[in-house]
Amino acid sequence: MSAASLIHRPTLILCLALAAACLGLATVSLTLGYVELGAAEVLRGVFGLADAPVALIVQELRLPRTLLALMIGAAMGASGAALQGLLLNPLAEPGVIGISASGGLGAVLALYFGWMSLSPYVLPASAMAGAGLATGALYLLAARNASTLTLILAGVAIGGLAISLTSLAMNLSPNPWAVSEIVFWLMGSVRDRTFEEVGLAAPFVLAGLALLVASGSALEAMSLGEEAARSLGVALGRARAQVILGVSLAVGATVAVAGVVGFVGLVVPHLLRPVVGHAPARLLIPSALGGAALILAADILVRLIAVGPELQLGVVTSLVGAPFFFWLIHRMKGRPG
Repeated sequence: MSAASLIHRPTLILCLALAAACLGLATVSLTLGYVELGAAEVLRGVFGLADAPVALIVQELRLPRTLLALMIGAAMGASGAALQGLLLNPLAEPGVIGISASGGLGAVLALYFGWMSLSPYVLPASAMAGAGLATGALYLLAARNASTLTLILAGVAIGGLAISLTSLAMNLSPNPWAVSEIVFWLMGSVRDRTFEEVGLAAPFVLAGLALLVASGSALEAMSLGEEAARSLGVALGRARAQVILGVSLAVGATVAVAGVVGFVGLVVPHLLRPVVGHAPARLLIPSALGGAALILAADILVRLIAVGPELQLGVVTSLVGAPFFFWLIHRMKGRPG
């Protein structure tokens, strides 16, 4: 990201506000649970200064859940902003255009064929490979100047194929318990996660976010057109590969540990874009912070709603995101593309 984009005052204020929101929501998230804890107790528990039971609850049960929610939101928010810049498509988002479903298929295949016995990293690697193939296929279409409608239909087709193959794997599975686990996992959740999942996903998510943020200046130039980007010294092939790899790492890793959580990458960039002056480079970090805040808020909501079994995180984000998606389509009606 260029220095100018970082100095942009509204963007800086927005980032600080979103970071403060993440901190506040994280505190609320850590206080929620079957055992009531105050903010002071939670803070002591995080640093191991509280009584042993409190420290155990905070560090082993609530902190991993909160950290995963932050990572998933940041990954999805930044990926959505980067994909919209790369594909020049305001409706591009990992869930909408089939990338999350493809990552889910890769993970399901690893579970179905028992590849996880080879290494714990096989699951995230399989999810990243699935996400990468879907992103690459969509980019090839975008490179041919496909219309917005064509890209969305292609994404729907990719997602539909991934869901169909996932359903086939579940249908052929001889173990009903495994099928039930896969179904709940694909709905997306950070419940009952441990630091093992955090440690598994964190390196890949951080690497993916670093690649996406570093691509900001290239996305800025590419928004002016390929010829203008080349004249500014942007290596287009390298920049595109960087975004595809970043999205694959970030989305694949989160899908591998928490399942499919959709629409975050669609909602957050659209809400924040006017504040940053519609500049792709300025949008990446705010989208990551905004996505983190949104997922934390959604995860808090599923714990506050008393409906018997806890709602799945992916269900809540879809209930919010689907109407937003229809609103965007209605708003774009009549525009060229």
